[in-house]
Amino acid sequence: MKKNLRQDERFVEIGRVDAPEICALPGVMDDISLNGCRVHFPVPVTLDEDSEYTLKIKLSHLNAPAQLELICSPQWELVNCQETQIGFSILRSPDTPDLSAYIRQRKLEAQEQDLVPEDYDHYPNISFA
Repeated sequence: MKKNLRQDERFVEIGRVDAPEICALPGVMDDISLNGCRVHFPVPVTLDEDSEYTLKIKLSHLNAPAQLELICSPQWELVNCQETQIGFSILRSPDTPDLSAYIRQRKLEAQEQDLVPEDYDHYPNISFA
């Protein structure tokens, strides 16, 4: 989990992103939050920053929905000769409820991990399993 000066917590998440309006090749999700995501494509692409795009996302996390269809608006892009990174704002979408449930699940998992001390060897009589 990555905490920035952002409205929502972002979770590192790898997934396949199909966005044929942006690129014929699939992109790769780098992270996601309730209101945004970061995706990179393996080639330079050109965006219309005033347009909305439909992203079909298949997340790799075990408890993730099979696919999320999200309507997104590009907020920034970094283009070099080999790839393009894009930061998207997620708009109200058909799968917003599924995304919301998934983010809640990830937050609970992060809280559970925070409850287990990192150096639990100091507690020989306690099981954290």
